[in-house]
Amino acid sequence: MTQVDVLLGLQWGDEGKGKIVDVLGPQYDLIARFQGGPNAGHTLEFDGKKFVLNTIPSGIFNEKTMNLIGNGVVIDPIILKRELDNLKTSGHDPVANGRLVIARKAHLILPTHQLLDAANEQKMGKDKIGSTLKGIGPTYMDKTGRNGLRVGDTTLPDFKERYTKLANKHKELLSHYNFEYDLTEKEAAFFEAIEFLKTIPHVDSEHFVNGYLKEGKKVLAEGAQGTLLDIDFGSYPFVTSSNTTTAGACTGLGIAPNKIGSVVGIFKAYCTRVGSGPFPTELDNETGETLRQVGHEFGATTGRSRRCGWIDLPALKYAIMLNGVTEMVMTKADVMNEFDTIYVCTHYEHNGEKIDYMPYDIISIKPT
Repeated sequence: MTQVDVLLGLQWGDEGKGKIVDVLGPQYDLIARFQGGPNAGHTLEFDGKKFVLNTIPSGIFNEKTMNLIGNGVVIDPIILKRELDNLKTSGHDPVANGRLVIARKAHLILPTHQLLDAANEQKMGKDKIGSTLKGIGPTYMDKTGRNGLRVGDTTLPDFKERYTKLANKHKELLSHYNFEYDLTEKEAAFFEAIEFLKTIPHVDSEHFVNGYLKEGKKVLAEGAQGTLLDIDFGSYPFVTSSNTTTAGACTGLGIAPNKIGSVVGIFKAYCTRVGSGPFPTELDNETGETLRQVGHEFGATTGRSRRCGWIDLPALKYAIMLNGVTEMVMTKADVMNEFDTIYVCTHYEHNGEKIDYMPYDIISIKPT
C-alpha cells in the first residue's frame, strides 16, 4: 500500500505552493485539497496562460490526474461554478473529462455566511481580523456547531427547506448588526450553482482516497494558506478557520496518520502576510516596498498588497516541527538579488529574554 504525500506552506501562505504542485503533480494519480476554501488562490501557468484556482486542486491541467475536493474544504458553489466555467472557456473541462470529484461531507458556503462575515468585520472596526469576506469563518462555525449544510445534502428532496432554515438563523443574527443587504440576486445564483454542483460526482473522500492507496496509486494532499495561519497553532486570533498542518490532511480527507508519507514544506526566501495580525520581521519601509514590488506580492484572490519582511527562522523551525517536514522547497530566492545585504531573524526578544522558538504571545516579541 502506498502513502499520501503532503504539500503545504510553512509561513503565512502565498509561498508558491501552486507552482510546486504544478511541477510535482504529474507523478501523482490523485491530487486532493484537504482544507480551506475560496479564500485561497493558487496561481498556475498552462499553455502560456495564467489561471488562479480558488477551490479546484492544482492537478486539474494534468490529463492523467484525478482531482478531489476533500471533506475538510468549504465550498462556495457560485465561485466553484465560475472557476469551472472559466476553465471550460479556455478549453479545459475536468467535469466532462471525469477528472474532478467532490467529497459529500464538504460543507457549503451560503450567501448568508458571507453576509455574516462582512457584518462581523464591519462591527469590529480597527480590531478586525482581516477576513477575505468569503464566508469561510461562519461556515466552519456552522460546521463545528452542527448546523451546516454539506454537498451530499444537495441531492436530498428537502434541501431547500434545510437551506431556508439555516439562512433564517443567519438573518436573525444579522438583525443585531447595523447591516443592510439584499439577497435576491445572490440566492438565485446560489441555487443555479447548486444544480451545476450536482453534475459533479460526489464521493466519500475517506473511501475514495484509501481506495487509491490500496491500489498502489500515488496521492498528493494539497494544502492551502500556511502553517502560521493554522486555527490551533497559528497567530491566533489572526488565523484562518481550518487546520493548515499535516494533521489537517488526515481529518480533511479521511486518512490515518500512518498513511502519511513525505511532507513537502514550501517557504519563501523572505516572509509575507496578508491582512491583520502580528508579523515579527515586517519591514514597513522602503525595503519592504522593494520586496513587494520585485516579488509581485499582491494577493491572487483579493489583489491586496502583502506585508513583507525578512525571513523568520524561529517561525520556520516551528512550522517544520508541527508538520514533520521531510523535504523543503525555497521559492523566490531570486528576489534577494536586489539587496547587497540580506537579513535573517534567528531569535526573538521576549520579556527581556532571548529565545529561538515561537512563544504563546508573539505580539510583543522583537526579532534579533
